[in-house]
Formats: sequence, C-alpha cells, structure tokens
Amino acid sequence: MALPVRQQAKYWGIALAIIFAALWFLGDVILPFLVGGALAYFLDPVADRLERMGLSRTAATSVISIAALLAFTLLALLVVPMLVRQLVQLVNAAPTIFGELQGFLQERFPQLFDSQSVVYETLQSIGQTIKSQGGRLASGLLTSALSVINAIVFLVVVPVVAFYLLLDWDRMVATVDSWMPRDHAGVVRQLAREIDTVLAGFVRGQVSVCLILGTFYSVALMIAGLDFGLIIGAIAGVITFIPYVGALVGGSLAIGLAFFQFWGEWWQIGAVAAIFAAGQFLEGNVLTPRLVGQSVGLHPVWLLFALSAFGSVFGFVGMLVAVPVAASIGVLARFGIGRYLDSRLYRGLSGGDGA
Repeated sequence: MALPVRQQAKYWGIALAIIFAALWFLGDVILPFLVGGALAYFLDPVADRLERMGLSRTAATSVISIAALLAFTLLALLVVPMLVRQLVQLVNAAPTIFGELQGFLQERFPQLFDSQSVVYETLQSIGQTIKSQGGRLASGLLTSALSVINAIVFLVVVPVVAFYLLLDWDRMVATVDSWMPRDHAGVVRQLAREIDTVLAGFVRGQVSVCLILGTFYSVALMIAGLDFGLIIGAIAGVITFIPYVGALVGGSLAIGLAFFQFWGEWWQIGAVAAIFAAGQFLEGNVLTPRLVGQSVGLHPVWLLFALSAFGSVFGFVGMLVAVPVAASIGVLARFGIGRYLDSRLYRGLSGGDGA
C-alpha cells in the first residue's frame, strides 16, 4: 500500500531542503564536483557512440579524456591568455573611447553639451565613473574569478571527477533507477526522460551553438582587423543562449568600436555588421534547428529568472544548477497541468469542456 500523499510530500520536501542546504553551505566545496558531473553528462552521448563503434566503456572514456586534455591545453596556452589580455586592454581603453565619443558628439551636436543639458550631465557622470572604476573593474573581474574558481583545485579535481563519472555513468543511472519508489517508478522514469530531453536539447545543443558562434565571431572579427575582436566574439558567443541578445550585444560593441577604428572606411564597418548578420542567419537556419531543436521547453524569460534567482541566492554554484532546475520545474509543471486538465477539478462532474 502506498504512503499517503501528505506523508510522501513531507519526505520529498525534506529531501529538497537537504539539497538546498547543501548548495547553501557547501557551495564552494561541491563546485568542482558539479562541474565534473556536468562535463560527464555533456560527454556521455559521445562515449555511448564510441561504444557502439566497438570500444569498451573504459577505452571510450580514455579517448574522450585525452581529446579533452589536448583541447584544454590548447585553450590554456593560446586562447585564454589572449582573452584576458584583450579584456584588460578593452577596459583600460574605455575612458579613451568614451572621450572620443564625447568629442565626436560635441563637434556634430553641440546643443547636447549645453551646461544645463541632461544629456551633458549624464555623459559627464558616465565618463567620471568609467575613469574611476575602469581599472578596478578589470582587476576585480580577474580577482573574483580566481577566488571563485580555484585553478589548482579545478585542474586536479574536475578532470578526475568527470573521468570517473563518465566511466560509471550508465551504472549510476541503473543504480538510481533501482532506488525509485516502485509505485511511482513508471511516472518518475517518464519525467526523467522528459527532463533529459530538455537538458540534452538545451544544454548540449546550446553549448555547441555558443562554441561554434563564439569561434566564428572571434575569428571573423580578427580577420576583419577589428581591435578586441577576440573578446567581443567570445562575449557574443557566451550569451548566444538568449535569442538575439548575443548578436545584439556583440554586434553593438563590434560596430561601435568599428566606427572609432574605421571611421570613413565604410566597407570595413559594413564587413563587421555583415559578420553578425551572417552569424544570425547561421544560428537561426542551421545551428539551432539542427543542434537544439525547435522546442526544448525552456523559454528565455524563464531561464533568465532561474539564473538570476539561483545566482543571487546560491552564488556561482546556483547559476550552474539553474538550468537543470529550471528544466526540471518546467517538466514537472507541464506534468501537473496535464494531470489537472484530466482531473474532475477541471472537467467538473459533467466532464465537458465548458464550450
């Protein structure tokens, strides 16, 4: 006989409370394990495909680990130092760029710079803020990143955790499946499959889209000769998971810098704009339909809310778990709505649709 609903709700509530307490009190400790688990989940389909090609699970995991190590080494030696250098240079150059913008506007629109003008006061305030906080912002970003993600711990713990989780992934899934309440095993499996479909479509697919577009934007902007092209392309790629925002933010930054760098050379400014137009076409017509799919059940507004809420409460760890939690809540909400629509509470005694 199944437990009463109220008692089941109590037990599930206690389990959720323990999980959230662990995120709250052990966030920095479990961060490498969460990252390692995310990598294992991301790479599990690759390991499964290698197994279907004839490799053992151990051999497939070893091949993936060696390839990941080579890719990480390449990034650490070539790409990351360039990104950090361009970020610092961009922040340090911000006061100069702003000063040139102010001079350009003052020359062509002198009425905006009347001492009583609101625009003039606003620009003056922004300029002072940039000059006083620019360098501090760059150093603060780097310092906070290094304090949140301890490089030594990550270099040691994350690859080890990812390797062993990837090696034992199928066995762990089978073990967790054996622990499920027998009365609800079918429903739980169905919900788990739906959550996995959403995460597979969004996380695996969208991360691939972000990497491809970030690489495309960075390489194309550097070929076009734009200063800070690498960091702007990386920024545009990272926030591509929000529809149109990546291209809008990255395109605005790139075209704005192109005006300062290539003023009068309109074909180069047009080339920068064309890069982001091509990226949008590539994303909307090729990458997203093929890698993400048309419907994964994660609306951008819901995703932004989850990232903001979990990030503000649990910090960086909260932002890592925001996407799977948002996907899970979305699947559970749709399941609950479906049950409600099939219930007597919705249909009433007559069972009609109320038309």
